[in-house]
Amino acid sequence: MSAQNLLVELFVEELPPKALKKLGEAFATGLAASLQAQGLAPADAAVTAFASPRRLAAHVAGVLARAADKPQSHKLMPVSVGLDASGQPTPALLKRLGALGADASAVAGLRRAVDGKAEALFFDSIAPGVELAAGLQKALDEAIAQLPIPKVMTYQLESGCALPGWDSVQFVRPAHGLVALHGAEVVPVKALGLKAGNATHGHRFEARVDPVAIAHADAYADTLAQDGAVIASFAERRAEIARQLAAAAAQVGGACRPVEDEALLDEVTALVERPNVLICEFEKQFLDVPQECLILTMKANQKYFPLLDAQGRLTNRFLVVSNIRPDDASAVIGGNERVVRPRLADAKFFFDQDRKKTLESRVEGLGKVVYHNQLGTQGERVERVRAIARAIGQRLGGDVLAQQADTAARLAKTDLLTDMVGEFPELQGIMGGYYARHDGLSEDIAFAIEDHYKPRFAGDALPRNAVGTVVALADKLETLVGMFGIGNLPTGDKDPFALRRHALGVVRMLIEADVPVNLDWLLGAAAVPFGTLIKDPSAELEQFIYERLRGYFRDEDRSVKHPRGVSVPHAYTNAEIDAVLALRPQLLRSLDAQLHAVLEFASLPEAPALAAANKRIGNILKKSEGVGGPVNAGLLKEPAEKALFDAMQATVPGADARFEAGDFTASLQALAALRAPVDAFFDGVMVNADDPALKANRLALLQQLHRAMNRVADLSRLAA
Repeated sequence: MSAQNLLVELFVEELPPKALKKLGEAFATGLAASLQAQGLAPADAAVTAFASPRRLAAHVAGVLARAADKPQSHKLMPVSVGLDASGQPTPALLKRLGALGADASAVAGLRRAVDGKAEALFFDSIAPGVELAAGLQKALDEAIAQLPIPKVMTYQLESGCALPGWDSVQFVRPAHGLVALHGAEVVPVKALGLKAGNATHGHRFEARVDPVAIAHADAYADTLAQDGAVIASFAERRAEIARQLAAAAAQVGGACRPVEDEALLDEVTALVERPNVLICEFEKQFLDVPQECLILTMKANQKYFPLLDAQGRLTNRFLVVSNIRPDDASAVIGGNERVVRPRLADAKFFFDQDRKKTLESRVEGLGKVVYHNQLGTQGERVERVRAIARAIGQRLGGDVLAQQADTAARLAKTDLLTDMVGEFPELQGIMGGYYARHDGLSEDIAFAIEDHYKPRFAGDALPRNAVGTVVALADKLETLVGMFGIGNLPTGDKDPFALRRHALGVVRMLIEADVPVNLDWLLGAAAVPFGTLIKDPSAELEQFIYERLRGYFRDEDRSVKHPRGVSVPHAYTNAEIDAVLALRPQLLRSLDAQLHAVLEFASLPEAPALAAANKRIGNILKKSEGVGGPVNAGLLKEPAEKALFDAMQATVPGADARFEAGDFTASLQALAALRAPVDAFFDGVMVNADDPALKANRLALLQQLHRAMNRVADLSRLAA
């Protein structure tokens, strides 16, 4: 059973660029997984994926020509059913053996073993290993069937089928070639109406020969590069493009750098087989247009890489990733410069036209734009956002902040009616900031209009000033309260109004911008402008936000802020998060400090015992009704309960004072002194005493202890 490396390639028409990387990875992993499951490839086999605009390929190391034989055992039936009184096989046993390809001669070799309560008969045999041709055919069929194809095409086969021109096949794009090599030998498999061979095709225009013959599985990448002018590996091609982009930027000079965009780099990698980066330029007059507009049109429409200077300002140079390498590239450069010019001229025209009308003059037009059939127009929505923003602004900064937030909220959506945002929706907010400055509004208002969509995604920056934070909170809360109020909730895979993202944005602003407002007050204030238009969504929405909080604090990439300002790279455990969130804290800005306090407390030697005691106390109190009132010191009989009462008198006031001062770590650590008296209490005191007064007094003592221990977090959640 000789082992050789295996190479399989599907040669197809141009694949969808945004899906190419995933398709290449899925094809390679699916093929290898099936070969491994059949015993044809080792579990640790090295797998290399290849993906270019016109091919998906996989190289799998150490593939066997034939899998090893495997012993197998089949349970047949109980002995009492398979053999009669004289030990002869029954018809049922013979029928079962026949189904397995055996006959009566196998009866003497059957194995007896206890199975449950009865003795059973087992048929042991050797399963022959699968041949590579059959195993690869199965693996290829499975890999193709499992590809994450965004949209399937149906096309007709011209040969190799029963009805040429009529028989059809479905795949992401029409396939025209199949290579399957085990070492230097062709494996006779079929796929998509194609028979495997050892020939493929290189670059459409620059291949040295066509077709390109692959002599050996290990020669695939080198042969394609030399004879076909194709870099088959997606990763290598991407790295080569990044290298050329950096080199071209350095050639321009002035500390220029290409715009960083990983998605664009992936897409361009999926568009070319032989990358060649060229330097182009456009007229400097277009730099009067906001650079976000120019950058977006070059990236989105032309797949160009704009060049920024050392200060991050757009230059009039840009980089093109060409798929050809002519000796004289001037025609390619000139063509790309001609193509980009009308795009930039359109952006300049939109910008000039938009500035002829003020943002204020566009406010009335929002009343003609439908927002949601149950929640009215954008104009009505803006009025609700204004009311929420005024309430939050008044709470945080008085009349001045409330007025600024109201102004920004009134104008924040007006850029939706501009030509520029109509052409490039991604620029909403950004263009509003530019037009606000043109209208003579303050920087605070302009920044707030620009930032009110932030944070738009995980890791995005927060609004830059207090006005922006207030309007961003108001905008997101209006959406959340409105959608929850009409029952338009996200499902497992659908969230058309991005409610999860909005809730996480609210969480981030309240915590990271240190906003001193309670969550319940915010939700209440956000519901007021809706009046009777919606049902009260507070309870359900609050739970939804707490779910986002759990994810926020579990994020290992998040740098947890130490309450004293030291950055601690740590993701909290589920128990620590649940301990704090179980209390349904309303002031989210304090959560980091509370979580850090729990983290510090959990490291104390007293923590496990106190957490267990807290859980025990909680269970006792749940079973007791009417617990309340102060502790009567005169009813304390046992030394242990007196000692606990005295320890609480000495410890709890200090812990409470530290809690009120916001020093949650010191508050929890002060309670560590209660471990010994708590342990002694449960060892020496019967809580459920026969005397009702004694029992009630002890329950009151435990209730006070429980309340004192659970101010920062529910410590019972830390119990093992």
